[in-house]
Amino acid sequence: MPFTIVRQDITKMKVDAIVNAANTMLKMGGGVCGAIFSAAGEYNLQAACDKLAPIKTGEAVITPGFLLPAKYIIHTAGPIYRDGKSGEEEQLRSCYCNSLKRALENKCESIAFPLISSGIYGYPRDKALQAATDTIYEFLNEQDMDIYLVVFDKASFIISEELIGEVESYIDEHYVNAKTDRRRARQLLDFEGEAVSESFIKFSLKEDRALKLDSLFDNLDEPFSETLLKLIDARGKTDVEVYKRANLDRKLFSKIRTGKGYMPGKRTVIALAIALELTLDETEDLLKKAGYALSHSQKFDVIIEYFIVNGIYDIFRINEVLFKYDLPLLGG
Repeated sequence: MPFTIVRQDITKMKVDAIVNAANTMLKMGGGVCGAIFSAAGEYNLQAACDKLAPIKTGEAVITPGFLLPAKYIIHTAGPIYRDGKSGEEEQLRSCYCNSLKRALENKCESIAFPLISSGIYGYPRDKALQAATDTIYEFLNEQDMDIYLVVFDKASFIISEELIGEVESYIDEHYVNAKTDRRRARQLLDFEGEAVSESFIKFSLKEDRALKLDSLFDNLDEPFSETLLKLIDARGKTDVEVYKRANLDRKLFSKIRTGKGYMPGKRTVIALAIALELTLDETEDLLKKAGYALSHSQKFDVIIEYFIVNGIYDIFRINEVLFKYDLPLLGG
């Protein structure tokens, strides 16, 4: 998928370039910077950096990767956090923008970032994450590249307390174990006597939206790809808009679009539903076309339901929460 959050040692990432959260003099430091120098070969990397130093905060330069699996190391100097009112956010965004420019100039197809400035430079980690994901999202709207945000441990990954609190409350209210979920399903029958989910009953009572999409799901024998194309047209979106908003690789989307018997996985279908801003009922219908369903016995499904019910169709925010819960991310 184009943008992925991973828990990994950045020095072991098999990508075209990794990013070093450097100091302006490009000297070997501690933390991630020290680990990169050690893994790449301190002497050779320092010699290469000395030819490029100094750099300004927000700038980025590139060196070979030397002993690393990555071909290149992009060095960027992150801001020291003061009060949030001294241009820190603009400087932090520049770190990501300029690093991505260096990657493009060197024809990189993949890049791995640490969460810049979130360590000893004191940038609040939730705000650092927001700046990173927003900047990466803007870049991916215009370019194609596989981008990884590498987190060494869970303690260094912090998202909005308000958002995580709301998600936890929703999970507490709706998440049930599999045995209870099956018992409830047996008690809820539709007019044909088939079991339906509790969420279907709850949300099917809402008023229909001005744009009716029901008819697009009527033909049960219609291939998934044809239904998807009709939904894209009905939403007035382009293919590019959809696969980028769904965090899907262009080649994978093309495979889905052309049909030929290919059926996407559940997470990919959900990602498409998020990109198309489908309601919960519409999402259930699209999943059904591919042979899947949402269940309150799956925490992953309950989290997805929370975002759809609340009209939050930002796949990066969703993936941040899924990562926090150690669940697979959306996209492909």
